[in-house]
Amino acid sequence: MPLAIPLSKRGEPFSRQLYLWFRNAALSGTLTAGERLPSSRELADQLGVSRTVVILAYEQLLAEGFVVGRHGSGTYIAEGLAARAEHKEQHGSTHVKLSAYGKYATSALPRINVPRPQAKPLRYDFSYRSSPLEGFPLSAWQRTMGRRARRAPTQAHQYGSAEGKLGLREAIASHLRRSRAVVCDPAQIVIVNGSQQALDLAARVLLTAGDHMVIENPHYQGAREIFRAAGARLHPVAVDDDGLRVDRLPPQARLAFVTPSHQFPTGAVLTLPRRLALLAWAKRAGAVIIEDDYDGEFRYEGQPLESMQGLDTEGRVIYVGTFSRTIFPALRIGYLIAPESLVPAFTGAKWLADRHTSTLEQETLADFIASGAYERYLRRARKANARRRGILLDVIKEHLADRVSITGEKSGAHIVLWPKRRVSEEAVIACAAELGVGVYGTSHYFYSRPQRAGLLLGYAHLREADIKEGIRRLATVL
Repeated sequence: MPLAIPLSKRGEPFSRQLYLWFRNAALSGTLTAGERLPSSRELADQLGVSRTVVILAYEQLLAEGFVVGRHGSGTYIAEGLAARAEHKEQHGSTHVKLSAYGKYATSALPRINVPRPQAKPLRYDFSYRSSPLEGFPLSAWQRTMGRRARRAPTQAHQYGSAEGKLGLREAIASHLRRSRAVVCDPAQIVIVNGSQQALDLAARVLLTAGDHMVIENPHYQGAREIFRAAGARLHPVAVDDDGLRVDRLPPQARLAFVTPSHQFPTGAVLTLPRRLALLAWAKRAGAVIIEDDYDGEFRYEGQPLESMQGLDTEGRVIYVGTFSRTIFPALRIGYLIAPESLVPAFTGAKWLADRHTSTLEQETLADFIASGAYERYLRRARKANARRRGILLDVIKEHLADRVSITGEKSGAHIVLWPKRRVSEEAVIACAAELGVGVYGTSHYFYSRPQRAGLLLGYAHLREADIKEGIRRLATVL
């Protein structure tokens, strides 16, 4: 590999400059122990200098022990140099003035980077960000991806379309018509890198600094910070057991962000009368609704509720979904479904953001859905989640029945425990962690400090025995 070694005719002799560059690279870790140096002839050709210059530099490095020679093999960086160095060369840190967005992104990082990873893994971790990968047909996924990669023509490795591969958009449209009663044409779908990018594009396309918008309270903090960064004036509207309090919606808002199928984090399901009332409000206010259906595929009681997008007759709902929750988090593929009038704006915004989403993964996912493998996996996942959910609710009833109330148990992959007496979230989380139990607070999801503590528990990835033991230990804390 060519090395970027600056040589100056006005400086020291070339051999000395080469020696100093390799010496500093070895001490700073730019070149690591055991890394092979180019041959003297190869480096001389690359730099346009005499081979003697390189040989002199290498001989000095050998003499001082920065490199070692291996007969018939070459010259290599010596071991243990980092430990011998008294200090690493520090690069200057020029003060660069940040934009308003850069300043806000810096300040937002501590608020969005939660929950933070535990210092050591917890045996009974009720993390809601984990996926049950042991139930996913990973080998079938890998075979499909390998087959796609082997058969891909040369053209497939060029830039793709900003809106995404047509085959994937067709597969998504077909699946959502059956599973979520979504009414759309594949041309209305834009493939994005997870639902987080969908929200970012929506903020860019729909909001101007100073615009008013509605957000649930509590809410997903990643959405809140995106809209704040766009300069929106947020109106937090309370959530109860029936979802968003639509009777408290402000008349001047241009946008509303909601999670109606399994409100995050409370798990409340927005009732049909309130869905219709929210759509009526949007019509009166001339507003747009972003429906984040992050885990609407998982419902365990009653018939699945129709998506708000399917109820919309005005073209006011932007439907957002992701495969990071249903397949695995590392798969950064999501989608947004926009009214036809907004598709050009979203497509242009996607192109400006990152041109297009990874083509190979799109094609693999399209095959996975079209073959029926995705729906078969979802059926298995629903059954497994329902079984874990049943065990979780039973063991909570056994050990915590008189001490907590529960929300979010009808759908999704997490529930929230609300202690009936006043407790400290931080203290409960810390004490539970000492017993090897990971639970997570809800306070940072509220717009302002909440009146009561809540504990968010994910269960889709846990073994049934671990659910039982984890709740038993949590009961000793509460």
